[in-house]
Amino acid sequence: MPALGISGISGSLKAFFLASIQQRTQRPLMVITTSGENSNKWMNELLQLYPSEQIFSFPDKDPISFEVVARSLELTIQRLKVLERLPQGEFSVVVVPVRALLWRLMPLMEWQRYHRTLKEGMTLDLTAFLELLVSLGYERAEIVEAPGQFSVRGGIIDFYPLTERQPVRLELFDDEIESLRRFVPDSQRSFEALTQITVSPAREIVSSHTDGEALGKRLQQIGESVLKRLRQEGKKAAAQELEKRLESWRERLIFPGSAEGLEPLRGFLYPQAATLLDYLPANVLLILDDLSSIEAEIEEAWQELTELWHSHLEEGKLLFGPEDHLVSGNVLREQLASRQTVAFSLLPQSGFSWQLSQSMSLAGRTLPRFLRPVESIITEFNEWKKKGYLVVILVTEAEQGVHLQQTFLDYGLIAVWEPEELIRGGPIVLLRGQLSNGFELTNARLVVVTEKELFGQARRPRQRRPFSSTRGTQLEAFTELKVGDYVVHVNHGIGQYQGVEMIAIAGIQKDYLVVQYAGEDRLYVPTDQVSLLQKYIGADALAPKLNKLGGNEWQRTRARVKQSVKDIAQELIELYAAREAVPGFSFSPDNAWQKEFEAAFPYEETPDQWQSIEVIKQDMLRPRPMDRLLCGDVGYGKTEVALRAVFKAVMDSKQVAVLVPTTILAQQHYHTFQERLADYPVTVEVLSRFRTPREQKDILARTALGQIDILIGTHRLLSNDVTFRDLGLLIVDEEQRFGVTHKERLKRLRQNVDVLTLTATPIPRTLHMALAGVRDMSLIETPPEDRYPVQTYVVEYSPELVREAINRELRRGGQVYYVHNRIFDLRSVALLLQELIPEARLAIAHGQMKEDQLERIMLDFVEGEYDVLVSTSIVESGLDIPNVNTLIVEDADHLGLAQLYQLRGRVGRSNRLAYAYFTYRKDKVITEVASKRLQAIRDFTEFGSGFKIALRDLEIRGAGNILGAEQHGHMTAVGFDMYCRLLEESIQELQGESPPPPPAIPVMELPLDTYIPDEYLSDPRLKVEIYKKLAGAYTVERLEELAAEIRDRFGVLPEALENLINLTRLRLLAVKAEISNLQQLGDQLYVRFSQPIIWPTDTLARLTRRLGRHARSLSLLNNGDFRLRTQGIAPADLVAILETLLWEAANLGMNKESRGETEN
Repeated sequence: MPALGISGISGSLKAFFLASIQQRTQRPLMVITTSGENSNKWMNELLQLYPSEQIFSFPDKDPISFEVVARSLELTIQRLKVLERLPQGEFSVVVVPVRALLWRLMPLMEWQRYHRTLKEGMTLDLTAFLELLVSLGYERAEIVEAPGQFSVRGGIIDFYPLTERQPVRLELFDDEIESLRRFVPDSQRSFEALTQITVSPAREIVSSHTDGEALGKRLQQIGESVLKRLRQEGKKAAAQELEKRLESWRERLIFPGSAEGLEPLRGFLYPQAATLLDYLPANVLLILDDLSSIEAEIEEAWQELTELWHSHLEEGKLLFGPEDHLVSGNVLREQLASRQTVAFSLLPQSGFSWQLSQSMSLAGRTLPRFLRPVESIITEFNEWKKKGYLVVILVTEAEQGVHLQQTFLDYGLIAVWEPEELIRGGPIVLLRGQLSNGFELTNARLVVVTEKELFGQARRPRQRRPFSSTRGTQLEAFTELKVGDYVVHVNHGIGQYQGVEMIAIAGIQKDYLVVQYAGEDRLYVPTDQVSLLQKYIGADALAPKLNKLGGNEWQRTRARVKQSVKDIAQELIELYAAREAVPGFSFSPDNAWQKEFEAAFPYEETPDQWQSIEVIKQDMLRPRPMDRLLCGDVGYGKTEVALRAVFKAVMDSKQVAVLVPTTILAQQHYHTFQERLADYPVTVEVLSRFRTPREQKDILARTALGQIDILIGTHRLLSNDVTFRDLGLLIVDEEQRFGVTHKERLKRLRQNVDVLTLTATPIPRTLHMALAGVRDMSLIETPPEDRYPVQTYVVEYSPELVREAINRELRRGGQVYYVHNRIFDLRSVALLLQELIPEARLAIAHGQMKEDQLERIMLDFVEGEYDVLVSTSIVESGLDIPNVNTLIVEDADHLGLAQLYQLRGRVGRSNRLAYAYFTYRKDKVITEVASKRLQAIRDFTEFGSGFKIALRDLEIRGAGNILGAEQHGHMTAVGFDMYCRLLEESIQELQGESPPPPPAIPVMELPLDTYIPDEYLSDPRLKVEIYKKLAGAYTVERLEELAAEIRDRFGVLPEALENLINLTRLRLLAVKAEISNLQQLGDQLYVRFSQPIIWPTDTLARLTRRLGRHARSLSLLNNGDFRLRTQGIAPADLVAILETLLWEAANLGMNKESRGETEN
């Protein structure tokens, strides 16, 4: 079918034109781009023109994905979402890189066959449904937290479709679906009832096990012939590899549901070729973005992928060739040519693979940035007005629009805000919106101007991504207990947790947490005292020494640590008080330039950034020196927060010093500051070893005269020859990396000036709370929302994988970190890499290099002189290079989780999709420890428990940074959480704010079984979680919420658990009523108050009425206590009697007058 060719437009004008086509034709569109990068650009433009739920991106498939052991799911989720919506036409625009159209998919009819709609009230065969989930690629888990998981607890099935924003809980009554509801993964609580839900595949290639045996035999026959050929050709290693994989594939066919599924068998399972284009409704209009480039990309992609496939075939990694996974370029061209198409190009095109029915050239241009001053902008606007143009200005903030409106008015131009009618030649139109750049369309006499042309920078369009996890919740204390973990008991010290054990005493069954101490000692902790236990987190990975039960060893240790902590607390309090007493400079409120400077920030601030900015500004307005610590990971936006403070200081004619630990960071900050401050009369300089002595001398002289506003540098700034005319603000980046001498000089420099210290090491929330009131701290825990997630893979090492990963990054103009953590053979690894990718420019970096040599290499890498940096793990901290978006780590099973977390954090610092490959050696016999670590890395790709452990390890480093390395031993001695608790206590005591002692917990001895039965909840970790929550419920209202949560998550409460909740409720009421104990002696239950009490007659009468026939079993004793005869009373009735009695006692108020009569 001939295509319409349109030339002459580029940038935002294309997106604008496309939206016009869609609006006029009312047809859904598919935009086909040359690359993933261009797809992202299109998405950013379209997000400003459409609601996010109407536009979708279908990313390209990673060609190495079939080899991985584990991977993160974001790209799979995006692809599956499109596969679900496309056939129904539930979209306005879908954006696809042309490479993604080469991949074969399941035929549409087959794909739709693997969908199951569930409705409330329908009958469901549970066994068959669970088999379906497995065949669709869902993985069984104890708790459903991530897409693609399911869990079963009796008649409750939780599952998380990859195409849904939240997981779903299905509850059965016998074999009927009683309810369907969504729930929140973090809290596991239901929040929205559903009448129906469609269960869709969790991967792109699925197959049921019904025909698995026959398919397995056929596969084996094909495999045998290939094996025979490989052996005849002498490729013994390849034959062994294929044999191993054949066995794995056969198992997957017979027992589907393994992690990565059946991707290598797509052509074997579904011989009928289908691509994404076959999923499109007939009325979809194709938009080709850049004709000639798409043609070239099809050729290049087919060639690259077929080469990769053939190498895998020869190595025994695949059984089927590229034609079983991809359609040829010719087939794709035929498919494209068969549909109605609009083809964009910058210049008129001819000689394309199919005819252009019509060509039209539009006289459009992207607007350049306006030159200041304002008069030149006004002249341009007047010219457009004379020509009868419609002039539209897009602004992100209404405040900016009002400011522009006033500016235009001052020069005699009228601008109207969001008018109902747009008139050519009329007033300038101000609209809330955004595009990447402005444009002029001569044919339509239309001009659209954005903030980029007016102010030099525009805020980046913000693309909200579902399923993104934020750090806020994950930085909370990680306290999940599993058997073998070390724990700290408040009264008995460090032991090892052995699990939950049920013990029957006098016929009453209860659960206890068992803790092993030194020797043969064991402590049985009742579940209602679980809050006395904390998970032990030490300052290093070594196992702690177990305490003995009895004796005073633990009390002595605790007292020693408490004394040390008290000294720190005293020092912190004195420092804080001294700072409060010193007079400082009170900075002015924000002026117009400050607001303009902040509005020009090209990203959307995160809530944490806003909060930090506001608090820092408040500090600066106060007439005492600021001393604030700002914590946040690299790339979380600390520099921008600091820049706001810097700009504020400069606006009050104060100088700013920015102190950083390395020359590279100094250069990075210098470039960032220069770029952000380019539009303002602010002088920025950098002082480092890369400046000549003459340049340094000049900079120092100008600084002393006040001619330099901002001076950035390493410890060179702390030299005696550096003097400032009027220093007002000091920014210190990573203070813990400076030596003792530097810190002493720093103390002198920071007197009477505002100080903002930045650190990239996370600070534990527990420590943050403990230090509240003695250390001003701000935390940035949420990553910027428009950052693309890092695609993380755990994969067996292979040269082909490395070559493909590096080449892909180089093709898009990016750079690569290649981490090999052994110095002695680092050069050999670099030589092998150079042979593998001759065209790549390689550099080597490691910690034993001379400092200036290392800095020079790193600086050259930052400036793009090298493509690949082959290094040890030294790159894990400090560098923020947006152009590095591929990380390859050799022998990842040798590195700790915190290291891997830090390393992965080096990529994904831009709006470009980043890749991290954690590799392990082929056929390596892995030790048990390394195997566990590898499993943790797999969890890590899903931000599971491994991610939390990594963060916890980093937090302890952060604690050392704040409190000093000498506290390391004390943290180890009592565990991190106990250390923080002691610190908080010490600070409160020294400030005279000691918390009131906790209320006495009444002793409860009732003839009730109180435990969680295994048949109700079998996972011991979940049991402990429930016990901890019950023990932490301090109000009846919270307890009721908790009971509702347990019913929601696990189903109807069994009697023993109902008893436990009732007993907890009674304990809460008993605390209110000031009861000392409830004790069963024979068939008599005694209710004893902590003090004698007189019961008013009307209260006793009401109590008698409420208890009915059971009132006869109750006797009032002389001192106000009660005795209850329990013989013949059912457990439920016993609980009800006691609850009624305790409510009356609690409501009585326990006032002194009512006690006084007895006491006197």
